[in-house]
Amino acid sequence: MSTASVPVPPAPTASGQTARRLRHAGQRLATVLLTLLGLLFLTFVIGRVMPLDPVLSIVGPDADRSTYEQVRQQLGLDRPLAVQFGYYLRDLSHGDLGKALLTGHPVRDDLARVLPATVELATLAILIGTLVGVPLGVYAATRRGRLGDHVVRLISLFGHSTPIFWFGMMGLLVFYAWLGWAGGGGRIDLAYDGLVQSRTGLLLVDSAMAGEWEVFQSALRFIALPAGILGLHAVAYISRMTRSFMLAQLSQEYILTARVKGLSETAVVWRHAFRNILVQLLTIVALAYGGLLEGAVLIETVFGWPGFGQYLTSSLLLGDMNAVMGSVLVVGIVFVALNLLSDALYQVFDPRTRS
Repeated sequence: MSTASVPVPPAPTASGQTARRLRHAGQRLATVLLTLLGLLFLTFVIGRVMPLDPVLSIVGPDADRSTYEQVRQQLGLDRPLAVQFGYYLRDLSHGDLGKALLTGHPVRDDLARVLPATVELATLAILIGTLVGVPLGVYAATRRGRLGDHVVRLISLFGHSTPIFWFGMMGLLVFYAWLGWAGGGGRIDLAYDGLVQSRTGLLLVDSAMAGEWEVFQSALRFIALPAGILGLHAVAYISRMTRSFMLAQLSQEYILTARVKGLSETAVVWRHAFRNILVQLLTIVALAYGGLLEGAVLIETVFGWPGFGQYLTSSLLLGDMNAVMGSVLVVGIVFVALNLLSDALYQVFDPRTRS
């Protein structure tokens, strides 16, 4: 068959590309909204079938039946489940997440208060995890089977398999109780609490912007230990994945070709192999960051850190579904945002994904 008879598809026009991108963006938006709606519905149903009674948490075990029923009606718990969920979505469309039983304040205000503390903690931890974990993973891959590789793999195994609350307890015992190098529970020394006006909710940033360096040092002293422990957990995960990605690249033929051409080992590793794992690393770091935001519950409990994890734990124990639903919505939005961000960065580092 002659190649001249094969029809050649027309080149895409600029308007066609724009329409395709808009259609793709619409599909992504619909997927995101359906995902969040499904997440909320599942959480709502689980919250209603849990053996926790929010009415009892309010009125107490000694309240009479009429008081109990009155509070139950005020909370809307006497209505069918579908009606309750419909009312929740209606209020949510107006930005109303309900009132928290735990604090008596709107859930939206509570989340705005506690979320920056967790963001500050998780951001410092993921910086430690990335800046230490990536070089360790590359180092281990380039020394496969040698002593350096075994040491890195041992650190990774230890950091990934040891319970994080044990790290927290040991860290407090050694660095706070024995050595006095780190702060104890909370975000800052009580003597400095409230001295800096909250602008971003990030205590390190606010104190630096205000030029209050004693407050900054105190905040850094208190965050160093919990962030370091969370960072160690991230180091274990990121170094292990980086080693795996690098080993896959270092076995490719183009690496052998680069070495035959006489390129230095540093150029082969960092300019060629490492550049090809950047897209995979972005996904790993984004997932690790989302996991830190969501999974800081234990470390916040151990260190008395007034963040999102401690708020969610207290709400769950109380059966405060407004607070739980709001927290779950935030977690869902964070993961969706991180996925969208990693997709956008894909297109920056890998031009093939733009089409």
